[in-house]
Amino acid sequence: MNVSHVIEELVEERGLDKETLTGVVCEGIKAAYEKKYPTLVFSVEQDSKTGEVTIQAKMKVVSQVENDLEEISLRKARAIKKSAEIGDEIEVPFEGQIGRIEILKAKQIIAQRIRDIEASLIYEQFKDKVDTIVHGPVHKTERAGVVIKLGDALGFLPRSLMIPQETCPVGHTVKALLKEVLEEPRHENQLILDRASAEFVAKLFELEIPEVFEKIVEIKKIVRSPGYKTKVVVDSREENIDPVGTCIGVGGARIKPILRELGSEKIDVIRDTHSREELIRNSLKPAVVNRVEIIDDENAHVWVDEDQRSLAIGKNGQNIALASKLTGLTLTIIKPEESEEAEVEEFQELET
Repeated sequence: MNVSHVIEELVEERGLDKETLTGVVCEGIKAAYEKKYPTLVFSVEQDSKTGEVTIQAKMKVVSQVENDLEEISLRKARAIKKSAEIGDEIEVPFEGQIGRIEILKAKQIIAQRIRDIEASLIYEQFKDKVDTIVHGPVHKTERAGVVIKLGDALGFLPRSLMIPQETCPVGHTVKALLKEVLEEPRHENQLILDRASAEFVAKLFELEIPEVFEKIVEIKKIVRSPGYKTKVVVDSREENIDPVGTCIGVGGARIKPILRELGSEKIDVIRDTHSREELIRNSLKPAVVNRVEIIDDENAHVWVDEDQRSLAIGKNGQNIALASKLTGLTLTIIKPEESEEAEVEEFQELET
């Protein structure tokens, strides 16, 4: 049996090591014979020069053969191994045949072992890249998400981890956070990507802004409502460096590549401060806040002019919800007094 052409095709198609694939093919053939002849012990080897596969079975040396599958006469045994004696077990070239069912079994085992090897290689290649930005062209789109080509591997971006309403046409290059690397594929996916988390935006800042990457400017906290807005609190380790200006750049030059990557999503960059009142004011940008009163460790009241109210609240309450997450307080917008008793309306944090 010559399987050299099969191995060569697999090497070219899969890009795997030839010696490894040879072992896999021999393993599959051995399993096929074991299925057909379960009482026998086989060994399978390939001649590296001729490509021929030899199949041998262990047989017991006997004086009189009663089972020609498991026993061999002393005369025949000594033709193979001169030192053979009655009662010995020797490996003998096996001439029995296998059928279609056994061949199918061999193919299944070979295919599964190749998948296992490829999964192991991908895991080793990407395990140290978790929580980093990866990029590549869209390979195909599915109902459940988008498949992105990452070199010779494929990453999966689930719909639940995509930016709402975004489209990823085939061929379009996409950046994403490598969220998870699985040792074994789950539903054929091993590299799980993410574009909806706050961590993805934080890594984009590191990618585009050298001072953030070098920790000169530090991201103290980041909250996000994907597709709507991200709020980032930054601080500088050097007094002469403005962390907000560094992140935005002259004319927005540094923030623009990040904004382009996020589509229509906005980013509020806020300077860190020890004043909770000031942090609340800044967190409600772009609204102008007139007054802040911290009620307790969980609540604060905020006064804004009527024309600033919608800005403070944001679309579907998302701006004030993000500000609440950022400050760790439930923020309540106090309406202007139109009667003796002010009307109060509270906006709770959106569920994460």
